[in-house]
Amino acid sequence: MTDGTSTQVCASGPVLFAYDGSDLAARAIAEAGELLRERDALVVCAWQPFDVGFLPAEGEQFNAEQTPEVKRAAERTAAKGASLAEAAGFRTNSVAIEAAPIWKGIVKLAEEHDASVIVLGSHGRNGLVGALVGSVAAAVSAHSRRTVLITHRRD
Repeated sequence: MTDGTSTQVCASGPVLFAYDGSDLAARAIAEAGELLRERDALVVCAWQPFDVGFLPAEGEQFNAEQTPEVKRAAERTAAKGASLAEAAGFRTNSVAIEAAPIWKGIVKLAEEHDASVIVLGSHGRNGLVGALVGSVAAAVSAHSRRTVLITHRRD
């Protein structure tokens, strides 16, 4: 549905932002703000033990072997993403979740909250690194029944 001045996706569920602390994830939030204004949003920072999968807010240092430290850092990172989403025009909440693999946690959370769309950035890993590490964006897109908005690098 449009009002003649902007395009908006209409759905009742919140926008779910997968935020990993990267510049690309921040840009995904900003770009979504141009498309999906004045919506409820849930910003999630998903992490897994040892290979945490996010960049902590403010360059915070923590021991990846200490689950409570990782969880607190992920919560602060999600809160930073929520502040970016608020600045982009969303009404936000934030959450940190432990999930392995990370994409499964994002998909599950989107289902639990009946998200209308999942927004995330693709880091564009390809070749051997992409095959070994995998792409969270590609996996979320392939396994979710929800609409997925992926922001790509503009290199």
